[in-house]
Amino acid sequence: MRIQPLNDDFAARITDIDLAQDLSESAIAEISAAIAKYAVLVFPNQPLTDDQHGDFTRRFGPIDKGLLLKTKRKRRLENPDVMDLANVDHDGNVLAATNVRNVSLVANQYWHSDSSFKVPAGKYSLLCGIDLPATGGQTEFADQRAAYDALSDGMKARLKGLVAEHWAYHSRNMLGGGGYSEDEMNNLPPVHWPVVHTVAGSGRKSLYIGIHTREIEGIWTPEARMLLSDLLEHATQRQFVYRHEWTNHDLVMWDNQATLHRGRAYELGELRQLRRCTTEAA
Repeated sequence: MRIQPLNDDFAARITDIDLAQDLSESAIAEISAAIAKYAVLVFPNQPLTDDQHGDFTRRFGPIDKGLLLKTKRKRRLENPDVMDLANVDHDGNVLAATNVRNVSLVANQYWHSDSSFKVPAGKYSLLCGIDLPATGGQTEFADQRAAYDALSDGMKARLKGLVAEHWAYHSRNMLGGGGYSEDEMNNLPPVHWPVVHTVAGSGRKSLYIGIHTREIEGIWTPEARMLLSDLLEHATQRQFVYRHEWTNHDLVMWDNQATLHRGRAYELGELRQLRRCTTEAA
């Protein structure tokens, strides 16, 4: 296994490893140490089946089902551990740009942390790129540890002890809704997490915000939303961001407790097929 840092302590490329194999405990421990340090890991040339994808993910914790936990929508994939992030129908045809499913895919272009809207929240996400568009569709990651470190002492003091509300459907509603029923939305109510927390593994403090946040306990809503907006603007400055240019069969793994991420715009009528597994945070 070869680990090549892409920045000083954020994002690394790992080669000379086959994730389809039953890896040793020492290999898993080395990957765990790498993600604790770098928060984002890129594994090129990993043409995994869905079962292999799920098996590798489970080496790092229980599988999180995200929105699938509370929705009854029909699945295209057979493996229930794998989330389908393709803009295609059940027969593999590319969806019309205005298809309601694209609301969720477009919402992924907001800065967010996977499954911050549930208990337990998401920990590691592992995203496989299968078919990527010719232009656009990159994924960007923002280091929330470095963003916290760069805050002024006054802002760090202001944020101490603050708790934010996260709600799964906030981003969908901002885009006009994704056709979710009242029952589906009520079945996944808002949850609350500290605005600043300590990341397991590295012990570093990190912001924990993103598009799923809409309130801060004890603060008037307009003031809270402006503070969240200002924090998000700070936390996603270019010096904190790694942009991944996809190649087919890349696997990218990241720590949702230490990063924000977003997809970049692409032509909705062009095939873009990715699949994700996520683990639950302890």
